Amino acid sequence: MDSEGAFMATFDSVLAGMQADGDGWTAHGPEDWLQGRTLYGGMSAALALKACELSVPDLPPLRAGQIAYVGPAAQDVRLVPGVLRRGRSVTTMACDLISDGAVALRALFVFGAERESAYAATPPPPPACARPDEVEPLWGKGRPGFTANIDQRLAGGNGLLSGADKGELLAWVRHSRPVAPGMPALVALGDALPPASYPRFTAPAPISTITWGFELFDPGHAQGAGWYLLQAKDDGVGQGYSMQSMAMWDEAGRPVLLARQSVAIFG
Repeated sequence: MDSEGAFMATFDSVLAGMQADGDGWTAHGPEDWLQGRTLYGGMSAALALKACELSVPDLPPLRAGQIAYVGPAAQDVRLVPGVLRRGRSVTTMACDLISDGAVALRALFVFGAERESAYAATPPPPPACARPDEVEPLWGKGRPGFTANIDQRLAGGNGLLSGADKGELLAWVRHSRPVAPGMPALVALGDALPPASYPRFTAPAPISTITWGFELFDPGHAQGAGWYLLQAKDDGVGQGYSMQSMAMWDEAGRPVLLARQSVAIFG
């Protein structure tokens, strides 16, 4: 239940409701997982990943993903995964999310077994910031519907719609309700923040993620449960588009993923 007593579908229940359908899977995205008129992008990507996992149960750990948000995804969707290549250590899969007969999302996932290597380098540590229980929610009134399912707390920097001269967000994120550990749960969190340029805004404006590419540093300890620190910085904004870089760490400060995103800004 939410604060007003209305039923809210949990992340796990949405994934558990996926049904085999020919060469793919069907899924229903409840209304409280919508972002405007489309299914929240993190949930869409998580469904595509889950469809791959269901189709090939013995996949090695997820290493990278490339997501193209082609069009709006309605609540009832069909997912069609396929293996592009399965090598000795790396498996590459693709998955289309079909909505109203058209491709709404196309995903490419790379799964790779761990290998011994003489070389190692760790991504940068997280910036110093307050802990989740010490900071306020990221959103005030008018937050997107799906954010009721994901706790987001401003960890530092400028707030949303503050007219800042710097496009940067730093926030703690977690699922609002317990989730089964797994990579789909983590992927659902990775796209939770508004665009990094949102602190530059002085009034709300429509936005839409176009592409999202991410790479995981150590999938073994990144399972989507608990708090994660998510940072987003815009590297360039112009002509109605934003280019941004992203990074995620777990609550212990261990690096989880690095990412890039292209966002359409209608304002």
